[in-house]
Amino acid sequence: MQVEFFHDAICSFCFPMSYRMRKVAKKYPKLDIVHRSFALGWEKEQFVQMFGSHEAVKPEVMHHWESANQNDDEHRFNIEGMKEQDFLFPTSKNGLKAAKAAGIIADQESYWDVFDGLQHALFVENKDISDLTVIEEVIKQTSVDFNAWKTQFEDLETEQAVREDLQRVQDYGIQGAPAVVVNQKYLISGAQPQEVIEQTIEKIAEEEGFQLKGLKLMGTDASACNMIDGQWICD
Repeated sequence: MQVEFFHDAICSFCFPMSYRMRKVAKKYPKLDIVHRSFALGWEKEQFVQMFGSHEAVKPEVMHHWESANQNDDEHRFNIEGMKEQDFLFPTSKNGLKAAKAAGIIADQESYWDVFDGLQHALFVENKDISDLTVIEEVIKQTSVDFNAWKTQFEDLETEQAVREDLQRVQDYGIQGAPAVVVNQKYLISGAQPQEVIEQTIEKIAEEEGFQLKGLKLMGTDASACNMIDGQWICD
């Protein structure tokens, strides 16, 4: 069962949602979780259109952080630390490309590690994750091959892959992040509580006839040797 997880590294509510989705991935390892880009502010021009200026973004976003920190299960946001920083609020483009490049050269787990690393750098360490130096520091803290990642990050293929995700956002009609799309037809919108996410996925799996855990026995049991309490018991 495919689960598309749409998110942006600068998205405050994506921070607690990613934490919960990792629990989902661990609980239901059969799920095929695919990470997709969602751009809240691709470049500074989008911020100017939405807020009037790039400088106006940070004061407004700090209110979002307060709400997201309440939503976060571990309340990890360093809000006061961010208020003391003098850089303009990061745009989406470089962070999305960084995670996508990791996914292209490695796998979805590598994408996720980079994405979470970028979010931690922004929300906890209060670093400018649109700065390539900061991004490179995050990459080096993961298992991703740095030289291969850098080559891929600079390849036009990576930005194109991100833009294809953004087109998918439009095709699905998704209005905000985080968003989870299951089997291209069910939407879980926003940073829902852990139990709601899991209950929804279980309900969808039932409707789709997908077995989240274990194996379905076909036919009947036949004679076999079984390991029971550390001992072989044969029929």
